[in-house]
Amino acid sequence: MKDILEAILSDDAAASDFAALAVPESYRACVLRKEDAGMFEGMATAEKDPRKSLHLQEVPVPHPGPGEALVAVMASSVNYNSVWSSIFEPVSTFNFLERYGRLSELTKRHDLPYHVIGSDLAGVVLRTGPGVNSWKPGDEVVAHCLSVELESSDGHNDTMLDPEQRIWGFETNFGGLAEIALVKSNQLMPKPNHLSWEEAAAPGLVNSTAYRQLVSRNGAGMKQGDNVLIWGASGGLGSYATQFALAGGANPVCVVSSPEKAEICRRMGADAVIDRNAEGYRFW
Repeated sequence: MKDILEAILSDDAAASDFAALAVPESYRACVLRKEDAGMFEGMATAEKDPRKSLHLQEVPVPHPGPGEALVAVMASSVNYNSVWSSIFEPVSTFNFLERYGRLSELTKRHDLPYHVIGSDLAGVVLRTGPGVNSWKPGDEVVAHCLSVELESSDGHNDTMLDPEQRIWGFETNFGGLAEIALVKSNQLMPKPNHLSWEEAAAPGLVNSTAYRQLVSRNGAGMKQGDNVLIWGASGGLGSYATQFALAGGANPVCVVSSPEKAEICRRMGADAVIDRNAEGYRFW
């Protein structure tokens, strides 16, 4: 990993240099262990401590199969699904891995006694599998979290409708909270040059989700003048939704749970902010 990091930080490393680097046999990863899946049974959600279920350990490096890429991770981020995974709610993510492992010989690799979690990354391509033509070793990339097989025509107009649609690092293994990650090559996008590794790794899941929900042709079709109710508007997903609404000429109605979070929304430019705790707001 030291040689890989030095190459990434070098200003003159070429694709051939990255292709010549030796990929280690193992890497450090943030994992959950299948044997721990029942450790929080009977406890209230608020009492479940992710620090007790998450482990930093060495795991074997997977080999990229057809249409896959191995990426050296420079930065990742924590999403709600990372928290859900770590407390085994609403179900153990090992259930997802077992189901995915039954799909094919290639996906069987994901059904392991450990789960490398994390659904965001910014990093550098190390290796690509057969059939990958758009990416090569040394490319600086970010990864979005949508993992699809696209063997069914159901997903050709909208990949979210693929019967085998999954969230990488949540419903699949080899996620981004690690030194190395395995992704499908169609998850990759060029890293913006003006962003740091950390900045580039932060918005992938939440920004893509907010864009799909509000802006994309498969979403709400938001237009100027629309009122957009945004629950949890100061968080990762909510803050991007707020910014998309403002940029698109819509009126974000931001629901938050504290004066500090309300101020975050106002600083983004939102006028309609509901502090559901202070104002006795009732939902349902």
